[in-house]
Amino acid sequence: MNIQEYADRDMLAIDVANKLAGELETALLHDEAVAFAVPGGTTPGPIFDSLCAADIEWERVRVLPTDERCVPQDHERSNARLIQEHLLVNRAASAQFVPLYVPSANPEDALPEIEALIAPVLPLHVLVLGMGEDMHTASLYPGMPGLEQALSSDAPILAVARTEVQPEPRITLTAPVLDGALSKHLVIYGERKREALERAMSKPPEEAPIAAVLSGITVHWAE
Repeated sequence: MNIQEYADRDMLAIDVANKLAGELETALLHDEAVAFAVPGGTTPGPIFDSLCAADIEWERVRVLPTDERCVPQDHERSNARLIQEHLLVNRAASAQFVPLYVPSANPEDALPEIEALIAPVLPLHVLVLGMGEDMHTASLYPGMPGLEQALSSDAPILAVARTEVQPEPRITLTAPVLDGALSKHLVIYGERKREALERAMSKPPEEAPIAAVLSGITVHWAE
């Protein structure tokens, strides 16, 4: 694990955007299409705002969320909405978006349809993750039902996450899909998340799901 520290969040956003653009460009030299998985939430917004202007062949990039809330894409809590508004604009508007959510009364019933969309673009070429102070990443939460299966080496591509702290179920990429990315980045802000990451390094993934993907990852941190 490589930890890179930045003087402030603005410098982090610019530097990470440049690194991601370079990695995507390199991947495009070797593959006809590349898969780029990114989180939602507020953390990656400034990175996306810089990255969307990168001069690469975006039409060959497949962008997908690391996880998604089971809400319509125009919902304020939709990760797809944030990605569409901040990343898939400017030059990046020509990238192809691969959703993790399709409307269904029961999220589990929709998994085969979504997996059929995702499987052809795997493995992930470039991955960006966030992490909560509880050491969750994507929607792999400590103590959630089904976590052990989602962490296992033979896990399916997707899992449904239900927790008491979230108002809606979520669909998430599982640990082997995330950990199998050719290039992995974790972006965290503040001392509390830095301390949480340090705790996670000595815990099993069942207690700290982020621990399942730390091998070979580059951590980008700013206060």
